[in-house]
Amino acid sequence: MVHHAAALTRESGSAALAEAVASLNLEQLPERLGALAGYAIKLTRTPHEMVESDLAPLRASGLGDRDVVDLNQVVAYFNYVNRVADGLGVELEARWRDTPGATAS
Repeated sequence: MVHHAAALTRESGSAALAEAVASLNLEQLPERLGALAGYAIKLTRTPHEMVESDLAPLRASGLGDRDVVDLNQVVAYFNYVNRVADGLGVELEARWRDTPGATAS
């Protein structure tokens, strides 16, 4: 997952964000970002444990119905694509292979 952390750091401009997500130390993030990351992590790691109360932090941080659906769809799409790629043994593109410590998934 090193390449995902590198991409998150590059896209967000924040190594601290990637570190918080990787370490699951979301308390150091702003409330809204922590709620988004927490939802994404739970949906990714334990989707069968998702319950309606998992939406409360999202709603408390100002997300509406459409925002929640969009978040759900983005997280689900990336999970789907990663599982398809991993399941087919897709190799990383050259730009990812050149990232120190990068692995195929």
